[in-house]
Amino acid sequence: MINVIRFSLLAISWASIAFIPKRTFFKFLPVSLFSTVIILTEYLIGGPLKWWNAKGGIKSVAYNGLTFALGPYFVGNLWIFRYTYGKFWLYTLVNLLMDFTLAYPLNALFEKVKLYKLKRIGPNHLFLLSIAYSFVNYSFQLILDKNQENQTPELTAPRENVPL
Repeated sequence: MINVIRFSLLAISWASIAFIPKRTFFKFLPVSLFSTVIILTEYLIGGPLKWWNAKGGIKSVAYNGLTFALGPYFVGNLWIFRYTYGKFWLYTLVNLLMDFTLAYPLNALFEKVKLYKLKRIGPNHLFLLSIAYSFVNYSFQLILDKNQENQTPELTAPRENVPL
């Protein structure tokens, strides 16, 4: 049952990428990778610190972490940035709703089906961490865009009247 849940989370998430325009995918790929690395780091730290556990031990915790980070989290970031980037209030609202959904109803569901069990952190911590990550992600994307704008004109301008 747990493997079916893991597979479904990955498959549904990645199938939805087919509906993201290629240009949008590549624009928000760096921030999605950045945030995925942050989440994977959290899993690496949280497992040994017993923030949560899973039936099957550390191996199950690792599988769950990879499933969430490379599935719904990674793809969810792409979708959220696609529809909300440039509208910070909307980005914040959508993240509040998504993070609330993860921390409370989905967390309760995942604990009920024994995917994992929170131990040293609770749903409130999960919610606050998720919100904090969303602000870090938005800031990272702003920095990427600012760096893109500040590229030297010689590198980005079309070359005219250049002898062959």
